[in-house]
Amino acid sequence: MAPVNALLLKPATKPIAFVLALLPLAWLVWGAAANKLGANPAEALIRSTGDWTLRFLCLTLALTPLRQATGWHALARLRRMLGLFCFFYAVVHFLCFAWLDMGFDVDAILHDIAKRPFILVGTAALLTLLPLAATSFNRAIKALGARRWQALHRLVYATAALALLHFFWMRAGKNDFAEVAVYAAIVGALLGWRLWRRLRPAPRVQPAR
Repeated sequence: MAPVNALLLKPATKPIAFVLALLPLAWLVWGAAANKLGANPAEALIRSTGDWTLRFLCLTLALTPLRQATGWHALARLRRMLGLFCFFYAVVHFLCFAWLDMGFDVDAILHDIAKRPFILVGTAALLTLLPLAATSFNRAIKALGARRWQALHRLVYATAALALLHFFWMRAGKNDFAEVAVYAAIVGALLGWRLWRRLRPAPRVQPAR
């Protein structure tokens, strides 16, 4: 445990994690420029940025149980960055939809959000990430107080549920639920672990003799 924690505490860890988190976007930009995204590059960009949003959401939720299971407590240094990358990819996902599908036509975007439930739910998931990203800095934690900040950031559980529902409805049109089941199992396990930790009885304190 100690060598891993020491490695995670090195100054280079965060810059390396930052670069690795940007690699999916870099690959997509390169693929679009080199015409390597298949017959429908617009759909590939929209779908791929949505997939990476869900992956970063799972990674962010996985850090706490992984940290407690392994003793790699320095993983906590990466939680804020991963959460912000989840928000970043969610914004890029929405912008790809707004640009490539809607041509930045605000009326058309609003009409599509209201008309199609899976887009409405996806937009709601993005909106739940807004206050989390806006209060992810130390100044916001001090302003809100630790208890209120923690209560606000439990909104991420609603984000996870809405993101899964968005993904489910999006795949329902093609009757393709294999990936949905995988993400649902991962998110279910991560949220179930938190519920178990919350509900389990507190350890008994042995009386002094």
